[in-house]
Amino acid sequence: MSSTFKSEKKSALNYLNQIKEIVGPENVLIDPERIIDYSHDESTQTEWPRLPEVVVTPTSTQEVASLMKFAFEAEIPVTPRGGGTGLSGGCIPLKGGIVLSLEKMNRILQVDLANQMASVEAGVTLGELIQAAEEAGLAFPPHPGDESAQIGGLIATNAGGSRAVKYGGIRNYVRGLEVVLPSGEILHLGGKIVKSSSGYNLMHLFIGSEGTLGIITQAIIQLLPAPALCRSLVIPYDDLEKAIETVPAIIQAKILPLAIEFMEKDVINITEEYLKKTWPSRIGQTDLLIILEASDEDELDRLSQKVADVCLNRGALDILVADTSSKQQQILEIRSKIYEAIKPVTVEILDIALPRSEISAHVRRVKEIESEVSLWLPTFGHAGDGNVHTHITKVYRQGNQLVQLEESIWKEKAARVKKMIYEDGLSRGGVLSGEHGIGVIKKAEFLQFTETAQLEFMRQIKKIFDPKGILNPGKILD
Repeated sequence: MSSTFKSEKKSALNYLNQIKEIVGPENVLIDPERIIDYSHDESTQTEWPRLPEVVVTPTSTQEVASLMKFAFEAEIPVTPRGGGTGLSGGCIPLKGGIVLSLEKMNRILQVDLANQMASVEAGVTLGELIQAAEEAGLAFPPHPGDESAQIGGLIATNAGGSRAVKYGGIRNYVRGLEVVLPSGEILHLGGKIVKSSSGYNLMHLFIGSEGTLGIITQAIIQLLPAPALCRSLVIPYDDLEKAIETVPAIIQAKILPLAIEFMEKDVINITEEYLKKTWPSRIGQTDLLIILEASDEDELDRLSQKVADVCLNRGALDILVADTSSKQQQILEIRSKIYEAIKPVTVEILDIALPRSEISAHVRRVKEIESEVSLWLPTFGHAGDGNVHTHITKVYRQGNQLVQLEESIWKEKAARVKKMIYEDGLSRGGVLSGEHGIGVIKKAEFLQFTETAQLEFMRQIKKIFDPKGILNPGKILD
């Protein structure tokens, strides 16, 4: 692993004493064994990780501002970092320099019951926010993945998750932000308000900007009343397309589940073995996981019956109900650990977002590509919001076995497959990323497939906020 790219930017190590003066020596790491964890995220690619020169863990917004002012004047690259759970290389320090980790800025400042909002520092984890909301009798409806992910990172990537079909992504819950600009200036955007028509909405410019425009240090997050009851339905089909084509029918029946996921049995079986846990359905080739919520048992029963009727009329083989918290938790754990279970053979996970009506045709094309190229392409995702996760792997299927390919062969096939899948998804009105972000891993395709005029406006925005190009360099745009 190389330590840095060659760059015209200055080395952070030349300014170590000044950095320690700003944040305190206890908040500065340079030991290679300690900083290696800050060289990567949870993506599988081995060519991108880079060691930073210095890891800084400030404890206040003022320290972040002072550090950024110093880095701006010295032209030292700075890469903001949350929990490191991303999948697009967004927090990898491509230019070395400083990794600015928000991990110590982890206070829940307030849970405001009157306004149903939480004020938090950027380093608060998703799990901590969910727990704080529950203790106040409220809920944070989105569940965008790993609960060790930090709020700042979730906002910076506009994370989504399986519940976006009903509740939307992170963007829908951000009411206010405190942001430190590359120059060290601090912006306070939005607030404990639901509506605003007061000039350009700069706050939403930072949501999804992947730390390229500013560093999120605090956020005001909308909470909602907690749902009374939840129920998970696992619905097996003998055909993937039948399962996916059921989803629009459920929505057209005026049912809006908390989540609608589709998964093929092969990845479920691998994950069962990985976790030593059991999935409730043993029949069929593909399952829908539908999570419903309601205010009472009668409403939950009514919704469950309506979903069952729609699914059975569309070819479902059975309706399996998980109506206890332990059963629901086991189902959700297996679903959430699929990526972890197949990660050893995964080259890259795609995260194309499509119109719901195009999911079936796109997945059919993925299966055709799988056959044409002889490469296993397990595909599952959030059928309710059109976010499809195809995993490009290093193996091919031979009966029930996965056979490892030689590196030169899988690399050539992976590059070809990725291009084919992106072209199909975009031709159907899709976009490259629904929730993971562009980072560095999707950057080449983003530059290739995005309109020139859009790219130019984005570059101009980047120059306005970061004229020296020191903040998270190399991500999204050149």
